[in-house]
Amino acid sequence: MSLIWVTSANYIEAFKIELSFNDGLTTTVDLSEKMKSLPIYQPLLNPLEFKKFTLNPWTIEWENGADIAPESLYRLAKEQENKVLSGIED
Repeated sequence: MSLIWVTSANYIEAFKIELSFNDGLTTTVDLSEKMKSLPIYQPLLNPLEFKKFTLNPWTIEWENGADIAPESLYRLAKEQENKVLSGIED
């Protein structure tokens, strides 16, 4: 895989963000499970804090120093997209 980065990010609702990547992929990613995975994400379980993300040159980040690698976001986007396409939505 070549280098991947986030080119735009728009808050949708709850823990969902529409992400666009430099390869042209644009999709909505649900980060609700990711926010439960590490202590640094705990403050972001508050939806008011979660939606305060910003876009840096590579990915999204929050004021508390949390970020998610663009490759992880891309992988998650593809996994969630595949679930939708195969009819295995949660």
